[in-house]
Amino acid sequence: MLKNQRAKVIIRCNVCGETFTLRGRREPGGEVETGFKQCLCDNEQFFLIQEF
Repeated sequence: MLKNQRAKVIIRCNVCGETFTLRGRREPGGEVETGFKQCLCDNEQFFLIQEF
């Protein structure tokens, strides 16, 4: 895989249940960087992240 390949992820907040569908770039370590920082409920830590 290319390190700059686009990937699509679903981020679900474990606090309020809000879901976000985002695209990001794959980092060399395999993680996807979307720029997502916090949920609408101010949660910054507790998320379920699924790539598809």
